[in-house]
Amino acid sequence: MRRRDLLGVLAATAFPGALLEASRARAQDQAAADFTLEIGPVTVELAPGTSVKTLGYNGSAPGPLLLIPEGKTVTIEVHNNTSEEEVVHWHGLHIPSDVDGSLEEGTPGVPPQGRRRYSFTATPSGTRWYHSHTMAGRNLKRATYTGQFGFLYVEPRSDPGAYDQEVFLALKEWDPYMFTGGGGGGDEGSMDAAYKHFSINNRALGHGAPIRVHERQRVLFRILNASATVHRRVALAGHKFQVTAMDGNPLAAPKEIEALELGPAERIDAIVEMNRPGVWIFGTTDDHDRERGMGIVVEYAGQHGEARWMAPGSERWDYVFFGNRTAVTDPVERIPLVFEKKFAGHRWVDKWTINGKSFPKTDPIRVKANSRYRLVLDNRSDEAHPIHLHRHTFELTKVEGVATSGVRKDVVMVRPKTQVEVDLVANNPGLTLFHCHQQMHMDYGFMALMEYV
Repeated sequence: MRRRDLLGVLAATAFPGALLEASRARAQDQAAADFTLEIGPVTVELAPGTSVKTLGYNGSAPGPLLLIPEGKTVTIEVHNNTSEEEVVHWHGLHIPSDVDGSLEEGTPGVPPQGRRRYSFTATPSGTRWYHSHTMAGRNLKRATYTGQFGFLYVEPRSDPGAYDQEVFLALKEWDPYMFTGGGGGGDEGSMDAAYKHFSINNRALGHGAPIRVHERQRVLFRILNASATVHRRVALAGHKFQVTAMDGNPLAAPKEIEALELGPAERIDAIVEMNRPGVWIFGTTDDHDRERGMGIVVEYAGQHGEARWMAPGSERWDYVFFGNRTAVTDPVERIPLVFEKKFAGHRWVDKWTINGKSFPKTDPIRVKANSRYRLVLDNRSDEAHPIHLHRHTFELTKVEGVATSGVRKDVVMVRPKTQVEVDLVANNPGLTLFHCHQQMHMDYGFMALMEYV
């Protein structure tokens, strides 16, 4: 069986009930697009008697798995069957601004009841994804709060494939609502988002087909945190992960660990040696959210019974663990970016600033083509931030005071009251969006544009 065919089989297992065959569909006319995505209302049955209504792609949420060979130029036609403008961001790809899927960069949106084509060359290889990139504000039925997301995997030209099975898993919360928090730090009474239901892919724990494995298999999990706002810690009870890539980029120093952590939009590739026969739970370590659906059963061949959960150890997640303890070449310039919160008032949403200003008044980050820059991400707030840079990959060079190299990402979690330094080679000219991938932070000022000069 060819690898691409195998991926289709495995993805169908990983997304029970999803219309993955749509990812292979071709339009019938002569000028066919390679893929077609239709944005429209969907009903996701998380469990018998528990369904959520949202927006998705091609009648499902998650949407179809898009498989594209590295370096192939593809055309994706997007039909918007809603009453509001939409735009699809091809997250993690190094593509031009006018097709990246960001209105702020100048990508044309998809008009209501209209369609638009995006054409680009798929690079770099690895685990990417696609999702709505609109603003939501207090309307929690838009943007990344919805089911408008899906995996996009760019197949490398050379892949040794040292695994027996490949499974794509997306962590997601459903039915968001606004609540008044009491977080302290002077922001008591600020509004935030919470959720009623949880799942991995489109089914709640215990209500979808299990991931079926055999003893001594090596299973590659490609895991995405598709949350609009929530940082996640996940584990596979009784097993360890060999982490091989982050955000689709191979690691300098793959390591074994019991639990993974992913901020919104982060991806992790990890291989698990199936060496403990039984029926186990893969899910979040948050007992409340796991018991309400954020998990999936892993079942060994010939094993039966109730799925078991075992909490992992308390080992701290640290990017430095996966990097090299060597210094990186000095950049041409250090660019400080200070993140702060402004309390907006009781029952209002807090505002966010970069170097004292909120978007669209934030100062541009100015760079010259082919030069190397060090972004100093200085989080002076009491909340963590998943920082995303469009159209580029950056390398972590210092995490909370510890030098590192070899960890390349497009999203990095910056913990409260800490600094992370990342190096960027400015090698993809055009307007480039820099923002926090926590939807509410982005909507309320946490964005800036990088400009080539």
